[in-house]
Amino acid sequence: MALIYIVEDDENIKEIEMFALKNAGYEVQGFNCASVFYARLKDRLPSLVLLDIMLPDEGGLEIVQKLRRSANTRRLPVILVTAKTSELDKVKGLDTGADDYITKPFGVMELISRVKALKRRTQGLEEERLIRLESIFMDDDKRAVFVDDQPVELTYKEYELLKLLLQNAGIVVSRDMILDRVWGTDFEGESRTLDMHIKTLRQKLGSAGAMIRTVRNVGYILNGEHSS
Repeated sequence: MALIYIVEDDENIKEIEMFALKNAGYEVQGFNCASVFYARLKDRLPSLVLLDIMLPDEGGLEIVQKLRRSANTRRLPVILVTAKTSELDKVKGLDTGADDYITKPFGVMELISRVKALKRRTQGLEEERLIRLESIFMDDDKRAVFVDDQPVELTYKEYELLKLLLQNAGIVVSRDMILDRVWGTDFEGESRTLDMHIKTLRQKLGSAGAMIRTVRNVGYILNGEHSS
């Protein structure tokens, strides 16, 4: 039985989340602050974390950043629960390292659907750890990217976007697939976010950024510089 941790200081919302997930067949534990959550992580890692963005002792974004910096938790699936609705807030949460977000108020069925979708995407994936395409090199164990042996600093989502393109080098990756795999959504309204990340990724990769090519009305392809 998959274990889910809920970090939420609103008791009513936490009870609803716990009740819904238990009825869906998950083992659930709830915490009302970051400090108790951190202490429990040392004893047992969950399969997924449902994390409120506003907590009394530490914000959800800061918690995600700490999780992503630790070798033990950097791949731990995280869904942010937020009352904020602007596109900027959503982008900030995802770039920090969250896998998905859900906005309050939400329905129980939406919550269960989001959890199941993220579990499907992250369960049992065995991926290549070292990836190279001409001047681009990725060490996924260290979450490090180099171009011509020079380190490139990427945000969490820029990294995941590049990783997906590298894993499918020479193949057109559809916009729908990118949105699903990197952002955990197929919502067409997120397309502007994708375009923005492609633009910044190209810029950060320098001359190697030209290898990311747009396939109009379909998606993107990462081809070697010497590919036809």
